Amino acid sequence: MSESGETKKKKSAEPSFEQSVARLGEIVEQLEGGDLPLEKSLQLFEEGIKLARVSKARLDAAEKRVEELLAIDEDGNPIVRELETE
Repeated sequence: MSESGETKKKKSAEPSFEQSVARLGEIVEQLEGGDLPLEKSLQLFEEGIKLARVSKARLDAAEKRVEELLAIDEDGNPIVRELETE
């Protein structure tokens, strides 16, 4: 099953994990500065929450992939299975 053009465009428009973490750092710095108007602070907070949720989902997916790669059966043999790629 192939992805629609819109889905591919949406995925490519999303920042990488590293970009998300960097942007979160910038947001934290700005919010900790304390000199922003309330509305701007709320906008940044909302952006930060969205980035944090997306980043957590990516970390959870990466952790699952690592667990699958390191899986062993009852006899101590590695379990080999093909991973889904995005």
